[in-house]
Amino acid sequence: MDETDVRAVLRTVEDPDLGEDIVSLGLVNDVTVEDETARISLALGAPYAPHESEIANRVREALNDEGIDTELSARVDTQLSPEEQVLPGVKNIIAVASGKGGVGKSTVAVNLAAGLAKLGARVGLFDADVYGPNVPRMVDANERPRATEEQKLVPPEKFGVKLMSMAFLTGKDDPVIWRGPMVHKVLTQLWEDVEWGQLDYMVVDLPPGTGDTQLTLLQSVPVTGAVIVTTPQQVALDDANKGLQMFGKHDTPVLGIAENMSTFKCPDCGGEHDIFGHGGGAEFAEDHEMPFLGSIPLDPSVRSGGDEGEPIVLDDESDTGESFRTLTENVANNVGIINRRRQQQE
Repeated sequence: MDETDVRAVLRTVEDPDLGEDIVSLGLVNDVTVEDETARISLALGAPYAPHESEIANRVREALNDEGIDTELSARVDTQLSPEEQVLPGVKNIIAVASGKGGVGKSTVAVNLAAGLAKLGARVGLFDADVYGPNVPRMVDANERPRATEEQKLVPPEKFGVKLMSMAFLTGKDDPVIWRGPMVHKVLTQLWEDVEWGQLDYMVVDLPPGTGDTQLTLLQSVPVTGAVIVTTPQQVALDDANKGLQMFGKHDTPVLGIAENMSTFKCPDCGGEHDIFGHGGGAEFAEDHEMPFLGSIPLDPSVRSGGDEGEPIVLDDESDTGESFRTLTENVANNVGIINRRRQQQE
């Protein structure tokens, strides 16, 4: 079997999201065949995303059925020169945003990052909320960054996630009172002067709203996509729409809508109560033709996990943890879809 034969077999492997075979979609970078072994490079850029893992498994199965051993690798060309790559070791940057405060955006960001690491990915979590950084508390990270001889910061690590936050660089109770230009300067330094290493995903926890920090991010680094967090009630959805419009104006894909605090299940009576309403996030996603990433219930264990530094996504016995794991997989799958569509257009 030669390269032509292998590519013919690969035409039988269909992308589960885009609905065509991987050769027609341009997802096969290279094929070499030697000693009954096919070495194949695939344009898959969302490591550990369930659907991309499924594609890889289908490739192996199709070639194994033909008696061919398979060695797979993955590479997505960024089309950026080395000078344009602000974070050259980071494959995907995921912004977690909300139109207003109090919807649990940081909780979603922390559990998303920990969930991606739980899948096996190399993950960074950047707390970009300059005025109210709280990620270190939510993962019980007390270690401050070390500095290298080149004056680069080495981020501490927790739950397999590399962390950076303004909370590491200021006093515990010191307020940050800065104007916009100072925010831009500090955030840019934190992106460029940190030894992030090789990451599959960087999750950026943005402050609420549509201000200086959001603009700095969108103008400085290539954001793969954004997750918009909302609660079900209309006042939160109105503000979520502002965030959606902001990303649209900067041509940043939205990975989907996450509905937090969806339903409260009473631990005493067992009844369910829609304290903030129910289903608003799903309806919002449908109305704006956006993916719906899932609903997260209003669960006291999420609050206690955040205060004690134990992301609930890591609790295999928790139904709420399972909701976060579903959300994590949906986000990773949608990152893959965006990357594969981009590859298809090139």
